[in-house]
Amino acid sequence: MGKFCVNIRVSYAVQGNRIPRGTVKEEQIVIGTPGTMLDWCFKLKFVDVKKIKVFVLDEADVMIDKQNFLDQSVRIQRALSPDCQMLLFSATFEDPVLWFAQRIVPEPNIIKLRREELTLDNIRQYYFECENKEDKYKALCNIYGSITVGQAIIFCQTRKNAKWLYWALLNDGHQVSLLSGELDVEQRAEVIQKFRDGKDKVLITTNVCARGIDVKQVTIVVNFSLPTKVTKLADFETYLHRIGRTGRFGKKGLAFNMVERHNLPLLFSIQEHFQITIKRLDPEDMEALEKIED
Repeated sequence: MGKFCVNIRVSYAVQGNRIPRGTVKEEQIVIGTPGTMLDWCFKLKFVDVKKIKVFVLDEADVMIDKQNFLDQSVRIQRALSPDCQMLLFSATFEDPVLWFAQRIVPEPNIIKLRREELTLDNIRQYYFECENKEDKYKALCNIYGSITVGQAIIFCQTRKNAKWLYWALLNDGHQVSLLSGELDVEQRAEVIQKFRDGKDKVLITTNVCARGIDVKQVTIVVNFSLPTKVTKLADFETYLHRIGRTGRFGKKGLAFNMVERHNLPLLFSIQEHFQITIKRLDPEDMEALEKIED
């Protein structure tokens, strides 16, 4: 968007971006995390809060649902001038989050999709029943042996499983990269850029990548583990964000779920929640896998 404007400059407020004390930021756009933005506005005085004309919360459901993000975001919001425009964006808003958002933004204009439109009809969803992670890996290799893959994103629930899968694929000769929360901002940006440029065909990641990355060449998303909440129940919103990494820009996509038998109730709850059918596949039936692309 900035290329259509004259002299637009952007600054990012994240941990590790060290700015000399006494600096006054003159960039028109500042992008950052709530905690660092809070420091920049109140502690370090890099940004004059009263001069902010537009206040945006991206992935607003996370910003409002997580207590520390909520407190930090609200503190900044309360210091804004009364005529500051507020914009909240997210693919999903649960009712409690929506109610709170409406308290933050008085008399809001709300633009939303119906729940049934969020299931992304252009994405065909399948599942494999697997015994363990080794079984899941075999199923993954069979997918690669049967289907033309542009680029793929594979989601793991833990960093440990993500690392295990990364080394397994790397040792089998695949072009693969790993993105997890332990990387710093520059390292994450480098990994994502290489994936965007097509230098790596497979991106293994935890939920750090479930939102906000749009790569049109992604044709397949694999849930190596189904997303769950702390309560061990299915995380519907994260599932939706994950599979939404394929089928971007109106194209068709494929989503495969690797499910242990004891986790089948999680899969069935996802089907019920979105009112969809996720078709079972036999990972050893190469002929059936080959027919998926027809």
